[in-house]
Amino acid sequence: MARITMREAISQALWEEMETDPNVFILGEEVGVWGGTYAVTKGFYDHFGPERVRDTPISEAAIVGAAIGAALTGLRPVAELMTINFAFSAMDHIVNEAAKFHYMFGGQFVLPLVIRTVGGGGRQLGATHSQTPDAVFAHFPGLKVVAPGTPADAKGLLKSAIRSNDPILFIEHATLYQARDEVPEEEYTTPIGKAAVHRPGDDVTIVTYSKMLEISTKAADKLAQEGIQAEIIDLRSLRPLDMEPALNSFKKTNRAVIVEEGWRSYGVGSEVAARLYEEAFDYIDAPIRRVAQKEVPLPYNRTLEQMALPQVEDVIKAVKEVLHG
Repeated sequence: MARITMREAISQALWEEMETDPNVFILGEEVGVWGGTYAVTKGFYDHFGPERVRDTPISEAAIVGAAIGAALTGLRPVAELMTINFAFSAMDHIVNEAAKFHYMFGGQFVLPLVIRTVGGGGRQLGATHSQTPDAVFAHFPGLKVVAPGTPADAKGLLKSAIRSNDPILFIEHATLYQARDEVPEEEYTTPIGKAAVHRPGDDVTIVTYSKMLEISTKAADKLAQEGIQAEIIDLRSLRPLDMEPALNSFKKTNRAVIVEEGWRSYGVGSEVAARLYEEAFDYIDAPIRRVAQKEVPLPYNRTLEQMALPQVEDVIKAVKEVLHG
């Protein structure tokens, strides 16, 4: 296996799928000549040309609207939104068109559309550029939402997304592009809508995804030094939400901590906790704990920003609470 960054893994997935299928093309702000805001599409413009790597005006509604039209006529667009915060400008296209066309027209249309976007805080971009509204988009049936936490999953999930006939919001965390890990060199895909056991353990279940997988793993490493073995479940997809690994783990450990970067109220953690209570109530030995971002617009100041975001110590504290009360 090659040890590469998440940026390289995502770039490889795009390149390989464009080489394989001429119907795949990229559109978005600065994806062409500039090579992408996060350098994911660097070199694509020179290799694939302006017809398949299309720079667009600064209009998220135009980007998603054009991508929907292209998908409806047989192409496989990968639309890039510079940040998920700007997806609100294209909300009508995403949730009232992309998510609903297949259903409303009785399956006569398929919509093979991928919307790549960047979410999360930690880069001092201010309250309007650092949000984690994943749960907002996962709320809508018809739209699949994927949020990888490792380079290998990022590549495998993106390849699956591009090959899918469904509209998919693919959320990449802004601080994970430099994360480096082993990625298979052979051809592979990762199924959408399947959670995974990231780390085995017997004492407590930690359910998480995206950037918080990294935070939870660091917490689990420290807990292991104290003899506490945490099992980590990586959701990977928020819709469809695969609860089976989390339920199986919870039935073994009888304790759970859910870690997300989004706000605690009405979030992913709320849904996961509700499902654990509903489907595994008889196995509960302690109240389920949730770790999430403080309920404030994310500050620009670095110290305040880090105080607002979930940290390793927050996860450790929550785990000890469910273990010892």
